[in-house]
Amino acid sequence: MASQEIEALASALARLPGLGPRSARRAVLWLIKRRETSLVQLAEALEGVRARLVECTTCGNVDTANPCSVCTDPRRDARALCVVEEVADLWALDRSRLFTGRYHVLGGRLSALEGVGPEDLSIGQLLQRLEAGGIDEVVLAMNATLEGQTTAHYIAERIEHLPLRVTQLAHGLPVGGELDYLDEGTLAQALRARRPVG
Repeated sequence: MASQEIEALASALARLPGLGPRSARRAVLWLIKRRETSLVQLAEALEGVRARLVECTTCGNVDTANPCSVCTDPRRDARALCVVEEVADLWALDRSRLFTGRYHVLGGRLSALEGVGPEDLSIGQLLQRLEAGGIDEVVLAMNATLEGQTTAHYIAERIEHLPLRVTQLAHGLPVGGELDYLDEGTLAQALRARRPVG
């Protein structure tokens, strides 16, 4: 049996996504073996983030500065704004380095079943950013779920009066995907979004 402190660390790690109790125990044992290097570095990194973590009041990103490093980057195209559901979506899109504009994090998606309405998301702040001007294109990068598409449709309706180009991420067949492994919804979307060859 491990001490109470070691068990507490394993329990805390087990609550992380993708780690169960056994994986958490293996991680704890690995850290204990390297306590002078890895364990110290992990503890310092966690404390540094805990002490400095803030939510960007401009876009909703999580960073150690407000406004965040994405909003203050002068190389970014301030005229293009990508709207995402969660911070994880922002990070995933930004890792691709294909979108060079700025972002707006809604903090979720509309869901009647979960009781999430427009007032529960940062849609009001999004409208303020767009009405202030200076943005030419809005990319609605919602997840390809019913709630995500409902959210995208709601936002598109709310901003249709503004002189903006509103686009949405394409949905359909993934690169390398095989047709017989795809669900009917994905196949239907791919057929609806078909385009000419060449």
